[in-house]
Amino acid sequence: MQIEQIYTGCLAQGAYYITSNGEAAIIDPLRETAPYLKRLKRDKVKLKYVFETHFHADFVSGHIDLSKKTEAPIVYGPNANPEFEAIIAQDGQEFKIGDISIQALHTPGHTMESTTYLLLDSSGKKHAIFSGDTLFIGDVGRPDLAQKAASMTQEELAGILYHSLRDKIMTLPDDVIVYPAHGAGSACGKNMSKETVSTIGNQKETNYALRANMTEAEFIKEVTDGLAPPPAYFGMNVAMNKQGYESFESVLNHGMKAIHVSDFETITENTGALILDSRESQEFADGHIPQSINIGIDGSFALWVGELIEDVKQPIILVTAPGKEEETVTRLSRVGFDNIVGHLEGGFESWQKANKEIDSVHRITATTFEKEFELGKSKVIDVRKENEYNAEHINDAYLRPLAYINDWIEEINPKEHFYMHCGGGYRSMIAASILQARGFRNFTEIEGGFAAIAKTNIPKTDFVCQSKVLKSN
Repeated sequence: MQIEQIYTGCLAQGAYYITSNGEAAIIDPLRETAPYLKRLKRDKVKLKYVFETHFHADFVSGHIDLSKKTEAPIVYGPNANPEFEAIIAQDGQEFKIGDISIQALHTPGHTMESTTYLLLDSSGKKHAIFSGDTLFIGDVGRPDLAQKAASMTQEELAGILYHSLRDKIMTLPDDVIVYPAHGAGSACGKNMSKETVSTIGNQKETNYALRANMTEAEFIKEVTDGLAPPPAYFGMNVAMNKQGYESFESVLNHGMKAIHVSDFETITENTGALILDSRESQEFADGHIPQSINIGIDGSFALWVGELIEDVKQPIILVTAPGKEEETVTRLSRVGFDNIVGHLEGGFESWQKANKEIDSVHRITATTFEKEFELGKSKVIDVRKENEYNAEHINDAYLRPLAYINDWIEEINPKEHFYMHCGGGYRSMIAASILQARGFRNFTEIEGGFAAIAKTNIPKTDFVCQSKVLKSN
């Protein structure tokens, strides 16, 4: 028996490849099937089942394409009603893979079809669970995403999750290994650990939601407290996973279409495409195509695309670093952004050589910022998350998380200059590109973000002033 966790950091997502005696199973695969097909060929095994723990909201699964290419059936748990052929497992049903078995444990609460898969080794011993979004390391799945589909409140779903955890998961032996679908960075939970593997016993000791003697009311309150609104693309990804989607190869072919610089502006105008520049922040700051949005491929690219570009059907034209075209298209497809018109042939360099109009971002170092900063006079916007801001921030800085830029952008006085930073420069450059695309120019972005600012003598505090958090001048 072999179990491989295939972890994708930019999505904080874990897929699982399991083999036993010439047969294999894959749980929660990503959209592109090539990595799984290569493993099957390498190991000379036949894929017997593709297991899905639930209809994922934060990424488009590769279940449909993988099933078509291998003829392995797709398996969902009870209550699932996909619009394609699949096995709908009964609670407790077992599936043989070589010398091992995988048992479906219906664990609703995150969604009503959520199912945990229990692996029984060749001797019948309970070895591991693949818990999907039901149980994470240090957290549990948020119960608010399926409210509309289930016609329930988040509190009602949390109550169901409470019983799923206690009746189906916490009763398992302490040495059973826990393999979740996500880790820290995913929007599917709020308190996930950076660790991606644990045990039932460890989680009973360390996971707040599995606390001994925790009442249902306490669980509901703690699990639902502080949930941020889910990204707009979540619902659209659920629909794609449930209804079906265009093949990954087709999406890749569209995205790999090279658009000559002479045609770029016409195609952009005719298609209404958003120009998405995936180069790193300093390159973008130095020069970019006017009206383009920067989300760097070397950060949490897919997550921020999904967070900020609300419609997965939005036409997109790419500007990438040389050789990064295929990776960019692939990572967009993982979150359902399939309408990729193509990419600028030759990248930004071809735009420069054609003497086209170029824009830039006013960016300074933290050292320069220290020289310019005047307490009480300089306006500073901090686009980090609230917990980062609360840990430490510049005195009198305004908290405006990047995720909510579409809400707070209207507060900005275009005549009033401000400085802007994030943690390291990645998110603030995204914000800068959005602001400039919407006509705001009177700001300065700080290179290196708060990590660089922390090394200066600019006054900082961990005191949270609510007026600064909620309302600007």
